[in-house]
Order: sequence, then structure tokens, then C-alpha cells
Amino acid sequence: MTLRGTPWAPSNETQADAPSSRRGWMTNRGKLGPINRMNPKVNWFFEKDTPWRASYQKLRIIVLDCGLTEELKWGCPCYTINKKNVVLIHGFKDYCALLFHKGALLKDIEGILVQQTENVQSARQIRFKGLHEIVKLERLLKTYIHEAVEVEKAGLKVALKKTSGFNMPEEFALKLKELPALKKAFNALTPGRQRGYLLHFSSAKQCKTRAARIEKNVDRIMAGKGLED
Repeated sequence: MTLRGTPWAPSNETQADAPSSRRGWMTNRGKLGPINRMNPKVNWFFEKDTPWRASYQKLRIIVLDCGLTEELKWGCPCYTINKKNVVLIHGFKDYCALLFHKGALLKDIEGILVQQTENVQSARQIRFKGLHEIVKLERLLKTYIHEAVEVEKAGLKVALKKTSGFNMPEEFALKLKELPALKKAFNALTPGRQRGYLLHFSSAKQCKTRAARIEKNVDRIMAGKGLED
């Protein structure tokens, strides 16, 4: 997300060289609360050498200031309430982001939530090009986080499409036809596991890559496992 009139400038990443204990004070105006809630097992993510280092650290303070529990899931800092995922911090080449697990249920009055791909049903991102954007949006980000917490506390669920609503890659359809046992095993998987595989296979742009992903996961499907099992 690029804000009008505020192009990205590397100089905004000014906190990267500060000690981690001091950064918490700097980014939260001297409040110690979020620092006490930092999970030591997650520190490595915020201390690794990356262009998003200071941005990650600022997002960490913002999220922890909302009273969430910090955990490590999928190799990223994930923040929970009553052991339920609310939001995580992650980054890519062109941006870093907050990913709301049930972002599709948020009101998004400001229109800043992003659906990563058309196949992503529940999660939504708020993307950032630099630390300056995060600082400018801090109050708004906390509003979105608090709303996401209330969604989770209320037990709301995203209405997911059925597996039949997803496109099956031609390569996988041929593999199922070739191996009846694989087809039987795939049909026996839970709908969530089926959708996970279909999204994983179809997200590859090249036929060669799709075929490689399918071959790599044949044994997992036959064993009744999902991608994350």
C-alpha cells in the first residue's frame, strides 16, 4: 500500500541498528507493556538482516500494544487471542504486511485491505512500502486489530466455498485419472485439506512447476495428510 504523496525512502528505516530492548521504547513512546509480552522464541525474526527490519519491529509493538499473545507459526510472528489466530506479520520483496486471518469479515471502511489472490477466501493484508507508512497509520492499524479481535471473540466464521468451487489443475486431474488409489485418497481428505492442495497446485504459473508440486505431494495425499500436517 503506497500512500499518496509519500514515496518510499530507505532513510525511514532508521531504527534497524538500535538494540532490540531500546527499539521497544523508541517505537512505543516509552511504554514498557508490549516489551513484557515479547516472546523470546520470535526475536530472531525481528533481528534478522532484511530491508523490513525496522518496519517489522514497529508492527510488533503496535500489535502487542493491542493485548495479543505472540507466537511463531509458519515461520512468522503470529498473534492470537484465546489460542485463535488473529493477525501475523510477514514480508515479501516489494512490501511487508499485516495478514488478518479473518480479514474478509472486517468492515474495511478505509478500503486498505488486500486480497492476495482470487483464491484466498478468508485472509486479507494491509501492505506497507516503508516504516513511514506504518507510523502514519498506527492508530488506524490498532482499530483494525481490535475489530479482528472482536470478530474472533464472537466466533464468527468466513463462509468458504466448497471444494467443487475451485479449479482443478489439468495436471492434477490427469494424475488422479492415472492413479485411482490417489483419487480415492484425495476424495477421502477433509474439504479443507483438499482446498489446500488445489490452491497450492494451481498457484504455480508454469505447467512444469505444477507437475513438480503434484509429484512431491502424492505420498502425503496417499497418507491422508494435508499440506501443513
